[in-house]
Amino acid sequence: MTESTPAPGEPRVPGAREIPEATVARLPVYLRALTALADAGTATCSSEELASSTGVNSAKLRKDLSYLGSYGTRGVGYDVAYLRYQIARQIGVTQDWPVVIVGIGNLGHALANYSGFRSRGFRVVALLDADPDRQDEVVAGVDVRPFRDLDRIVREHGVAIGVIATPAVAAQNVADRMVTAGITSILNFAPAVLAVPDGVDVRKVDLSIELQILAYHEQRKTGAATDPDPLAVQGGVA
Repeated sequence: MTESTPAPGEPRVPGAREIPEATVARLPVYLRALTALADAGTATCSSEELASSTGVNSAKLRKDLSYLGSYGTRGVGYDVAYLRYQIARQIGVTQDWPVVIVGIGNLGHALANYSGFRSRGFRVVALLDADPDRQDEVVAGVDVRPFRDLDRIVREHGVAIGVIATPAVAAQNVADRMVTAGITSILNFAPAVLAVPDGVDVRKVDLSIELQILAYHEQRKTGAATDPDPLAVQGGVA
């Protein structure tokens, strides 16, 4: 990932340079911890305190923050409000990002009602579904509209980010339509691997995979990991 482009009228972050993807993935975690510290009235914190609240070791945290420039003061620590702003600016959430959600089943409803979007710089401008029975619904104050309205909504609101919460069978078609409409970033909750052209970013959220990873760790804790009986797992996941 290359250096983030600042919002119009904002200067580039002094000393910022190319940021590794692993660091980018941790920046929102740091931002969440800094927001909690700010809400608690904390003005400054050390790298050890911030690392402890995020589950990252302090050396890694200091290296991550060094990609943004030097915002810590030796012997004093980090200015919580300033570091919070710099991270928010670097990951692009100091501006308002319009988002569309496609697929208003149970998951789509839950996402539409998630209050954390707006507080983190994302505004759901449209909920779309191909099912005519869904199109009379209002979810979280937003009308559910026909999927065919996608192109017009993207143009009207300048949407760059789309969320897919459809069944797997529909996900690729939805992604294709999003790309054609001009969406360049997709958050995919459908259990499907999407093929998209270069220049389009896809992040996949698969809850079943996360649960399987937890199951692996639980199995390791109990010492129950053994070579399975092939007959016992017939029909299971390879």
